[in-house]
Amino acid sequence: MEASSKLKAFKDGLSISPPSERWLAKARAHLDVLTKPLGSLGRLEDLAAQMVSIRQEAFAEPLQKTVYVFAADHGITAEGVSAYPSEVTRQMVLNFLAHGAAINVLAKLHGVEMSVVDVGVDADFDGIEGLLHRKVRRGSRNMLREPAMSEQELIEALDTGWKLAGDAKAKGHTLTAVGEMGIGNTTAASAITALLTGKPIDRITGKGTGLSSEALQHKCRVIESVLRRHFGNAASAPCDAFDVLRCVGGLEIAAMTGFILGAARNGIAVVVDGFISTAAAAIAFAISPQVRGYLFAGHQSEEPGHQALLEYIELSPILTLNMRLGEGTGAVLSMPIIESALCLYNQMATFKSAGVSEAKD
Repeated sequence: MEASSKLKAFKDGLSISPPSERWLAKARAHLDVLTKPLGSLGRLEDLAAQMVSIRQEAFAEPLQKTVYVFAADHGITAEGVSAYPSEVTRQMVLNFLAHGAAINVLAKLHGVEMSVVDVGVDADFDGIEGLLHRKVRRGSRNMLREPAMSEQELIEALDTGWKLAGDAKAKGHTLTAVGEMGIGNTTAASAITALLTGKPIDRITGKGTGLSSEALQHKCRVIESVLRRHFGNAASAPCDAFDVLRCVGGLEIAAMTGFILGAARNGIAVVVDGFISTAAAAIAFAISPQVRGYLFAGHQSEEPGHQALLEYIELSPILTLNMRLGEGTGAVLSMPIIESALCLYNQMATFKSAGVSEAKD
């Protein structure tokens, strides 16, 4: 089977159903009879109802939380689009494994199991324990010169995420988060955002890890050239999501896309983190719009393209903390809020059970 046929087979085999509308209605009705003024818990009620619609009969069971951090390098860093050298990706993976990064601290604090996945780091990690070895290749190609991935590499990266979502289901995980590490990946995410939303490049491209204003202008010019190379005058027109991912994405973004699709297929809620993981969520949404019902936006990043992607998927961020770290940090920070919403839903008394008078009409 040719790679293009395999992509079609991958899409045809998704079979993703949206969360239950019946359970959503039941959740809304239950929230309305809890001992509180109608709607007084605000967004917490929305979060609880969405979780009930996803979990259905299992809504009262404790949440089992996990975060997957996908790591890969990007060939586009050869064009000077990042303030940090590409070897920082390898160094940060080792930092994750040594429990020294922000995501390690937050995951431990909030009881979230953490997995680090090498899907495309330009380094040799053979023999290193604690890492999920899923390398497709040592970094994506320089997308200014050629597509970031071949179709076969894209399929392998998507399949990596898809299978890990299946593993999460087998382990009983019910609330997952996706994070990433990859120097140069804000350039890929900006290109994806421009293609999916049609927004001008200079409005959705940020400084990433800390570029100067002059370097940011260079980054925008590089992205413009990338889009012209691969999509020509059609860069502002609707594009096939797989082509977008193959030409201007990254291996970790592709793996996160596969994971999000797989999680939705398995009925698992997914908290997306910042700009990069939301780019993956946007691709997943473009491939299968049913995934939106399984998605929570952990926070809104300082990266300007993040808001455009959230609007594209129609997600509202749980937190706004002016963060732009990545790694899954914002997603993990929001998990206790989702957990709190579900606990309120499960443990609050109703007006009838508590003998409390309801509001008069």
